[in-house]
Amino acid sequence: MTQDTARPITLLICALGGEGGGVLAEWLVETATRSGYSAQSTSIPGVAQRTGSTTYYFEVFPVPVAELGGRKPVFSLYPVPGALDVLVSSELLETVRHIGNGMTSANRTFVVTSSSRTLTTAEKLQLADGRASSGELLKVVRQYSQSARIFDMSAVAQETGTVLSAVLFGAIAGSGILPFSRTAYEQTIRQSGRGVEPSLRGFTRAIEIVAQGLATQRPASSFAPTNVAPTLAAALPADLAGAFPPPTHAMLGAGHARLLEYQDSDYAGLYAQRMKRVLEAERTGDPSGEQGFATTSETARYLALWMAFDDIVRVADLKCRASRFARVRQEVKAADEELVRIYDHFKPGVPELAALLPRTWARALVGWDRRRQQSGKTALALPLKIGVHTLSGFLALRFLASLKWLRRHGSRFAQEQAMIERWLAAVEQGARNQWQLGHEIALCGRLVKGYGSTNDRGKDNLLHVLDHLAMGGQWNGPQARAEAIRAARVAALADDAGKELDKTLVRHGAAPLPVKAQTILWVKKRRSTSA
Repeated sequence: MTQDTARPITLLICALGGEGGGVLAEWLVETATRSGYSAQSTSIPGVAQRTGSTTYYFEVFPVPVAELGGRKPVFSLYPVPGALDVLVSSELLETVRHIGNGMTSANRTFVVTSSSRTLTTAEKLQLADGRASSGELLKVVRQYSQSARIFDMSAVAQETGTVLSAVLFGAIAGSGILPFSRTAYEQTIRQSGRGVEPSLRGFTRAIEIVAQGLATQRPASSFAPTNVAPTLAAALPADLAGAFPPPTHAMLGAGHARLLEYQDSDYAGLYAQRMKRVLEAERTGDPSGEQGFATTSETARYLALWMAFDDIVRVADLKCRASRFARVRQEVKAADEELVRIYDHFKPGVPELAALLPRTWARALVGWDRRRQQSGKTALALPLKIGVHTLSGFLALRFLASLKWLRRHGSRFAQEQAMIERWLAAVEQGARNQWQLGHEIALCGRLVKGYGSTNDRGKDNLLHVLDHLAMGGQWNGPQARAEAIRAARVAALADDAGKELDKTLVRHGAAPLPVKAQTILWVKKRRSTSA
């Protein structure tokens, strides 16, 4: 290649805010300059300081400056779709987004991407599982790239104790497309002056993975680790392990441990008693266990989540744990000698306060606040700002966390247990009649999630499905009833406004959801004081 025929090598870095994409671009320019090549980098920062999409475009002329005879190459400020030589990305969906924008070419672009995922806001907003399929994303990467190296960069960074930018730097070096020596890359890291040794470890490991073709083509296990099931099963007490079939041990172990930590051994024992009832019912409908005791496993999952409902006691307990302080220090990369201040903002309202009171007192307090709202006043709330790093703030949270004994005597505890029993009764009855019917009712426990109005809406949907589909109405056999329940569950998870659920209910002969009264707050227009 001569200086007359050479063209700049183009590279696009796709990262998320806070991952060091800007540092990586600077490292590339410094490495090019140190190696005697002309280079240029431009950036398009994301809309957010952290987790927002950021891109850094880098071009380097593959002929050393000394051989150009005083001539200077012309660089572009932005990437041209389909003209990229290398695309490097720290997140799988972000990679596919840029592929969708036409940045890569199947006969030109070398793609190095992480298989790890960071959930987008759109994925989190879904009531159901809104996560994009990592398998489908990987297919897109392979289809629209000349060659691809895919590995879990986040895991490598964690394993080597370094930042993600160092792993990306090593992935670029390992591709071999840029005309720089490994020594030049390493000198750039050493001259950065911070975290040199960990950065070199991550850099070296990424080079090995990319250069030796060790990158995996499988999605990262960020969401569903494969090594947790044996651990969870081992957490199940021996007496319970003997009473339940092995396929259910992992989920039962997780649920039992969760409720033991959430409340006490008696509460975990109540969980076990309830699960024994469900297992007995499932064995009636599926005596041979052909379905792998899936109804018991799914009930164990959602029952544990429901019984460990969030309240101010739970929030306070989680906020003042040592593990949380350690995680925060790690996230902000605080040194051992540095002080970290943590402020938590709370705004408990009347429902949260009434939850720990006896039902009579709670009913009176909630009724008083409702009358206030009906008169045009806003709902009563108590905004708090607590410095958890201070002695007074920490002791305040510890005091709230110590009130878990009061939870059993509160109005919400009684309300939640009553609703849980209604759901479990429907699961048991359905499982005895027909396995699929019991299984579909068990999966309806997924409707109860979140907190506040989201939690209330989910429980209303569940109770309506139980009353009008699971326990009521006339059906042509349990199979038809099971299909109607499944359709209602899917509709409820697809639309938080409830319109799709109403359509599904009416289509199956059930009544739509009742309309709930909402308080209207009228704002008076202020009179102008100007003449």
